[in-house]
Amino acid sequence: DRSVTGLVARDQMVGPWQVPVADVAVTLASYEAYHGEAFAIGERAPLALIDAPSSGRMAIGEAITNIAAASIENITELKLSANWMAPAGHPGEDAALFETVKAVGLALCPALGISIPVGKDSMSMKTLWDEGGVNKAVTSPISLVVTAFARVKDARKTLTPVLQQSDSRLILIDLGAGKNRMGGSSLAQVYGQVGDIAPDVDDPNLLKRFFNTIQDLNNEGKILAYHDRSDGGLFTTLVEMAFAGRCGLIIDLSALQGDDLSALYNEELGAVLQVKATEVDRVLMALNTHLDGNAHCIGTVNATDEIIFKRDGKMVYSESRVTLHRMWSETTYQMQKIRDNPVCAQQEYDRILDVNDKGLSIRPSFDVQDNIAAPYLNLSRPKLAILREQGVNGHVEMAAAFDRVGFATIDVHMSDIIAGRISLKDFTGFVACGGFSYGDVLGAGEGWAKSILFNELAYNEFSTFFNRNDSFALGVCNGCQMMSNLKSIIPGAELWPHFVKNKSEQFEARIVMVEVQDSKSILFAGMTGSQLPITVAHGEGFTEFFENSAVKTVDAKLVTLNFVDNYGNQTVTYPFNPNGSVNGITGLTSTDGRFSIMMPHPERVFRQVQNTWQRNLTNDDNSSWIRMFQNVRKFVG
Repeated sequence: DRSVTGLVARDQMVGPWQVPVADVAVTLASYEAYHGEAFAIGERAPLALIDAPSSGRMAIGEAITNIAAASIENITELKLSANWMAPAGHPGEDAALFETVKAVGLALCPALGISIPVGKDSMSMKTLWDEGGVNKAVTSPISLVVTAFARVKDARKTLTPVLQQSDSRLILIDLGAGKNRMGGSSLAQVYGQVGDIAPDVDDPNLLKRFFNTIQDLNNEGKILAYHDRSDGGLFTTLVEMAFAGRCGLIIDLSALQGDDLSALYNEELGAVLQVKATEVDRVLMALNTHLDGNAHCIGTVNATDEIIFKRDGKMVYSESRVTLHRMWSETTYQMQKIRDNPVCAQQEYDRILDVNDKGLSIRPSFDVQDNIAAPYLNLSRPKLAILREQGVNGHVEMAAAFDRVGFATIDVHMSDIIAGRISLKDFTGFVACGGFSYGDVLGAGEGWAKSILFNELAYNEFSTFFNRNDSFALGVCNGCQMMSNLKSIIPGAELWPHFVKNKSEQFEARIVMVEVQDSKSILFAGMTGSQLPITVAHGEGFTEFFENSAVKTVDAKLVTLNFVDNYGNQTVTYPFNPNGSVNGITGLTSTDGRFSIMMPHPERVFRQVQNTWQRNLTNDDNSSWIRMFQNVRKFVG
């Protein structure tokens, strides 16, 4: 669940087309601030087959070039967690481990001004067994997995690999200084080779200057896109940036040393930047001044969807972005086709073929800046129960969203109600939050519902609450499933569906588009027709209607939300509709609009900075989804 907490500002999926190429993860420290924490990983285990100390140094180097995409004060802010793995006792491996730890702990990290306060080791990376009288063994080389952590000044300034289709230039920063060492590279592995010379961190001071220069340029707003080079090489870096931005490239290799293959596939440390054409000279000067002339302008983006490599005016290689993206995604597709619903796997794979797909976008039907709850913020704060059960994990972000619009949010556990410590009569409304009540082993939300239906005190509490004429309730995700199972005691909810396993046969955690329908729901007043991105995180969201009740819910204007594709059309196609529900139905309300259920998570995207698919550089803190919460505050009055 990559959106849980509502404090995720950067996850692995980037841009309007949600391509998993992020260099760094960033979380927020609170629901009001923009500062937070960054996390990035580095690992170069194959290099240990050539030079163990080099593999350790490169793992740290890769973690640094990855985390450099976040807005961090100084490289000395970084803290590292080192996860060591080695086959202790295997000939030569103990000595290699000693030398690697020495190279990392006594030389490189002190030179960088970075400490390793925490870590873990697994010294049994060798397995022996007898098979038919034959002794067999699998031995892992020394492996160091480094996780880098740091405070982030402003999560909005996190750089991503998403290329912008603008008048710009691409710059390669080659921290390998043209050495193009190919040992242990992905290219070598593809051909069953290892190589004999491994890339390395030859100059710690150069790496330190790289980090601080990237931070300076980022703070000045000079970098449009950024991607680490050391995992897959320059070719992989560039095409991944093109996939994320859905654009073509024209790359000139003339300024790069070595032959084309080594220039494109060496995995030395480095990065590719996109900068405005008007600022490329200034940026190059700054980079080369601080980085010993190791920055090169190598190309531009284009709108033709072709990826072209040239050297000295001659064509080296060209292919369409779509073809390369399909090749890049094929392994995932083949595994997904076996593991998941093969129809859904095929539909997701075929998304790449649509060159006209504009991706996620914001299309509200109202003025986001108009705070309709403003007149009520100086009044008393109505008490709202944030309801949860064992396993629910979405309650804190839900409380934060309602707190922002003027409610006094109270944490209420089901055990409080069952024990009689808290009564719903003291609340204006309640929200049943998302998560996995009872681990979903009793059916998604069904165990939670039965703890109400089969307990006399709880049953009477909820039944009385639903039959008041001034109450309201919202169920999201697991809470949606729970409330759907309470429809027998919710007035006007008779047509609500049952929620069962997604058609994809998998837990779906992603960002999708929904359209707000014309309904009686108090949540969506004035929002009809809005098409907005939103997070989903559920394994059982398929709406199972009885007989023709799906049609009846539409006719009675009980449907509040439908999944739509990136063209704005209601859809059952995966992954635009992540659970396969008929007509894309994913939100419903009662006949008078006071009780509503929905599978998506608006409480995790009520701030702009939480909308991880876009890079938010404005001072507008509220996203379009805040209107839903404001509507509830206006309803209460």
